[in-house]
Amino acid sequence: MKYSNTIDLVNPEESHSDFKRWTGHGLVSLGLVNPKSATNVASILRACGCYGASAVFYTGQRFGYAKDFNADTKRMRHIIPTIGVDDLLSIAPKGASKVVIELVEGAIPLPEFEHPENAFYIFGPEDASVPEDIVKACDHVVYIPTRNSMNLAATANVVLYDRMAKSDYSAGNELIKKSRDNNNNIKIDN
Repeated sequence: MKYSNTIDLVNPEESHSDFKRWTGHGLVSLGLVNPKSATNVASILRACGCYGASAVFYTGQRFGYAKDFNADTKRMRHIIPTIGVDDLLSIAPKGASKVVIELVEGAIPLPEFEHPENAFYIFGPEDASVPEDIVKACDHVVYIPTRNSMNLAATANVVLYDRMAKSDYSAGNELIKKSRDNNNNIKIDN
């Protein structure tokens, strides 16, 4: 299977410059190793929509069986390609650095990690680890310093937020108006 990681796959109505603002001036895709929970994948898709990731690839059959029964409240599965593949390493977008997020001895702590411009982040399943052959094939191995392991969706959200927080991003009232829920019209008088 061939895949072209392009801005048109994310949101054809959003300008390329707006998209780059969210992704840290590069393109981002995620790879999920045999995700167990459709709810976690739905949360990851929502995070991808919030932070500008362009695609999610997954291995295994468990998500495929459950994907129609998910909690994708923002319907991101219709915007962000979610593609089942046999091998995450072979589908890594051309020119993207492969970054595995896993609790591995010798890994780089996320607060110290400098995100590559173009990244393919790989995450393990909820009930296992990323296989060692994938870990060894990645350009970077990163962990999130916590007192316990995080669930898949939380891990992906933290990594994508960290990428955005370390980038040159836009902020302000216009962004807030565009991002918030329709029922939220609160203002702070300065």
